[in-house]
Amino acid sequence: MSIIRWDPFRDAVSLRDAMNRLFEESFIRPAAWPAPFEGAGLAVDMVETKDDVVVKAAAPGLKPEDIDIAVTGDRLTIKGEFKSETKTEGASVIRQERRYGAFERTLSLPTQVVADKARAEFENGVLTLTLPKAEEVKPKTIKVKAK
Repeated sequence: MSIIRWDPFRDAVSLRDAMNRLFEESFIRPAAWPAPFEGAGLAVDMVETKDDVVVKAAAPGLKPEDIDIAVTGDRLTIKGEFKSETKTEGASVIRQERRYGAFERTLSLPTQVVADKARAEFENGVLTLTLPKAEEVKPKTIKVKAK
């Protein structure tokens, strides 16, 4: 059994490391930012039905002509730009939580779709994309005949 000498600075060093981590996580990489603003750009829901893949994206304040949609292989890309509607000349901004600027969101599709037959609708700030599944990936029913 060995005797370890007490070092009064050993605990202080670990406290200093803990404080450094605290300040780094709080100010350099804030964890409290909402997920859509961390590069994602849009909040998206994706649902797969028997015949379609349905994608809903929250895009408040955008106009349908400001949104570009592309399907390449198994990837869906939605691009656009949130534009600032007000100028703050002569005033101080106290809080600004709404995001402005260009965004791009690319999602992996769960199955092959027919992009030529896709439908896009925009209502009340919600973009709804209906992407029909390719015929070769739709489930087929085979009837069994008795002999």
